Amino acid sequence: MQTQLPVEFLSTGQGQEANNILRRCVHCGFCNATCPTYQLQNDELDGPRGRIYLIKQLLEGQTDGEIAREHLDRCLTCRNCETTCPSGVEYSRLLDIGREHVESLIKRPLPERLLRWLLLQLVPFPKRFAVGAGMARKVAFLLPGMLRKAIPPRAAAVGQWPIARHARRVLLLDGCVQSVAAPEINLATARVLDSLGISTLRAAAGGCCGALNQHLSSAESAAAFMRRNIDAWWPYLDEHSHNRIEAIVSTASACGLQVKDYAHYLRFDKHYAEKAAKISGLVKDVSELLAAEPVADVISVLEPQARIAFHAPCTLQHGQRLTGVVEHILARCEFELVTVKDSHLCCGAAGTYSIFQPMLSEQLQANKLAALQAGSPAVIASANIGCLLHLRQGANVPIKHWVELLADCLAPQ
Repeated sequence: MQTQLPVEFLSTGQGQEANNILRRCVHCGFCNATCPTYQLQNDELDGPRGRIYLIKQLLEGQTDGEIAREHLDRCLTCRNCETTCPSGVEYSRLLDIGREHVESLIKRPLPERLLRWLLLQLVPFPKRFAVGAGMARKVAFLLPGMLRKAIPPRAAAVGQWPIARHARRVLLLDGCVQSVAAPEINLATARVLDSLGISTLRAAAGGCCGALNQHLSSAESAAAFMRRNIDAWWPYLDEHSHNRIEAIVSTASACGLQVKDYAHYLRFDKHYAEKAAKISGLVKDVSELLAAEPVADVISVLEPQARIAFHAPCTLQHGQRLTGVVEHILARCEFELVTVKDSHLCCGAAGTYSIFQPMLSEQLQANKLAALQAGSPAVIASANIGCLLHLRQGANVPIKHWVELLADCLAPQ
């Protein structure tokens, strides 16, 4: 694709990146074939190729900002197009640049600005989020449908965390939403890892990974979360420390993807670029860790839980490119996996997408649940807290994190 970006913009790191990405696109349209919003809307501007044109025109000053924003907002950032693209176009990187640019050009309507501000003030902070969610549950009947559906249910009480007794140690990300809405996921992970001779540690000073802020085009606050986490995790990398870790582990695929991208987001930060690259190289989705361990030796599958439909989050299969890893682990453990049609498509959760694009989100949710439940599974499993909460709203069977299924079947030690 030919470009004519302004010289001033081209002189920046972001401008050079945008130019390189745009020039890799060959207009083939393969991306539209796997884009969830293009399939629903049948509109060129609601597919990756059309959005790439919009971003190009936006950066060149040749298009209306409001039109561009409308179609960029409809993008799920699922990265399905990236796994389809034969030219290796890093669409999600370009999307970040386009969204930041359009936010600097025009103001959103006041109600939308207030809602975005409120989400950024509450969701990334577990204590605030817990209080806000509790209050929201009490007045749910007064809230608009899109917000009412987004309120997480009250979390169940969790048990005792395993004592750190093994030489092998990993740092487990607590997360923001997950630590409030589903703390049982990380406890289950700690129990499974403990049974495999791996202790899990948690960094009290850590916090939100920064994904929500990044996707809402609040790049500076996202970077602040990244730096805070790097500072909190860095002591655990000290080779002389008793608590030295071999990996940073995430049980939420969206958070894991974000941390793997720290090296990219902080590449121009002279104080944190090197540390960010080190952190990004250490982070693993829990499936990457368990894939190399004898998981089948420590569990005993119970028949009622054996038939599973696995929903692979976009951040796992398209973002982290870990397609099939979880399924292979479950198969090794003798769970029965049912076939899921169109497993590559997004469920419609996509962070705050269900709040800002409720109609499209609900269509994608209905399609995904129909596909997941078609094989009559006993349970649906997933690997990301956002997908779990979103799919639970309309599912007819229980939905759990896949590691919880392993923890439920741990053999007595």
